[in-house]
Amino acid sequence: MEKRVLVVDDEKLIVKGIKFSLEQEGLTVDCAYDGEEALAAAKATSYDVILLDLMLPKLSGFEVCQQIREFSDVPIVMLTAKSEDIDKIMGLEYGADDYITKPFNILEVKARIKAILRRSRKQTEAAAEANFLTVGEIRLERDGRRVFLRGTEINLTAKEFDLLELLMTNPNKVYSRENLLNIVWGYEYPGDVRTVDVHVRRLREKIEQNPSEPDYIHTKWGVGYFFKV
Repeated sequence: MEKRVLVVDDEKLIVKGIKFSLEQEGLTVDCAYDGEEALAAAKATSYDVILLDLMLPKLSGFEVCQQIREFSDVPIVMLTAKSEDIDKIMGLEYGADDYITKPFNILEVKARIKAILRRSRKQTEAAAEANFLTVGEIRLERDGRRVFLRGTEINLTAKEFDLLELLMTNPNKVYSRENLLNIVWGYEYPGDVRTVDVHVRRLREKIEQNPSEPDYIHTKWGVGYFFKV
């Protein structure tokens, strides 16, 4: 996916130079020349990085940064010519992630932005991977509440999904039937532990090649069930 950067500075020659340089790196660059314009752009568009000058007309960079933080966690790099403002920026009073002092080398700007994009990509990939649980031929998608067996989606009821997710999230941990009933169905559920047995049997029928000799959901006789890895 293309990466989009917002460059905010009231000095149009600086903006033009940064825009040209970043576009050479394959980035899509939008420009704003005052605080109000920057804030409107940040609300209207999803950016991967915002390069934000401190001294702006209408709204200062500090004010823009603070207001953006009310609705977005986009990485913000502040541009400042005043060394005394660095402590404020790095003190995170305003929510900035980094700063660059003027006059700056455009190579430094590119290096900082690339570093932020790399960190952001790794965090995004880690979050996406955390959304999935994969054991053997089973892949469970948490957010979408979907389960795939050998690449084919299988239909689970809400409680079957909850039960499978709990067991897969805690591999090799043995849960008593009473414990599973309380966690998955809730303490106020009027049914008994046979409900758990029924759901385990149905789950095995859907995910096990041989439900009578399961590969995944095992029984600890006299105790309960566990997901084997």
